[in-house]
Amino acid sequence: MLPKDLCEETLFKTVVTGATTISEDVCRAFRTAIEKESSLAAKEGLKRTYESILLSKELLKPACPDTGWPIFYFKVGDECELEGGLTGLEEAARKAVKRATHLGYLRSTMKHPLTGYDPGDNIGANMPNFTYRFVPGSDIEMTFVAKGGGSECFGGTRYRVVAFADGINGIEKFVVDSFAASSRAGAICPPSILGVGIGGTANVAANLAKEAACLRTVDSHHPEPEFRQIEDDLFSALNSLKVGAMGAGGDTSVFAVNVEYAYTHIAGIAVATSSNCMVARRASSRILADGTVEQMASPNWFGRR
Repeated sequence: MLPKDLCEETLFKTVVTGATTISEDVCRAFRTAIEKESSLAAKEGLKRTYESILLSKELLKPACPDTGWPIFYFKVGDECELEGGLTGLEEAARKAVKRATHLGYLRSTMKHPLTGYDPGDNIGANMPNFTYRFVPGSDIEMTFVAKGGGSECFGGTRYRVVAFADGINGIEKFVVDSFAASSRAGAICPPSILGVGIGGTANVAANLAKEAACLRTVDSHHPEPEFRQIEDDLFSALNSLKVGAMGAGGDTSVFAVNVEYAYTHIAGIAVATSSNCMVARRASSRILADGTVEQMASPNWFGRR
């Protein structure tokens, strides 16, 4: 049985890593964009942001002043034994978030939506937020995502229903239009990692889009060729917009376009977009049945290594 204290300490370290240390796949995307950028202003902006990212890791300071929503994704083996069960796991996660907030790794950003009451520890109704997948095995994988306020609130998430008659062209047009509108809103901090959810109900499409944006690595591709082609088409189209770093113009508007899908109703195709800003923050850890803790390079949320 995995002790609650072990889960709490692992979750705390995962939160700290997610807030301060940008994953290597995102760092590679920065280096590639800097190398190929033809706009001197955009190149300088990307270079300075990348230098700031490296400094954040060195000093163990938040990679962005907006430390975002605290969101957890758990892949739980069906033979995994947790002290206190899943409620104990959630309690451990809340304690980890409180500790990280009080120590300055997270800012106090979670407030009551009507009164503005700030508990000071990022703990409140439905926050932190928890999503689960149950898989074979006895391990547990835990991912912390800090989804930035700008990339979420100010047009970073959009949704509509596309008619079957409009097909892939309709889906791609909506995504391009949405990204352009999100960029004009001025808060998604491009180059973005853009998640696209296709199918399901509105909430299913939106959740898939967020998971695609936050839980897939920049260099990943959908294994099904039709969806890989949509990713490639949109990646080319969105970069051709020349939105560039922070919307100031440049060759790289998106680091990646990640598409996920669900089966849908014959009435129409739900499509959602979710932008993750260039300082894409996430961290993942795995606890084995014997208590061994491993850091993971990828959340492995979709089961693709």
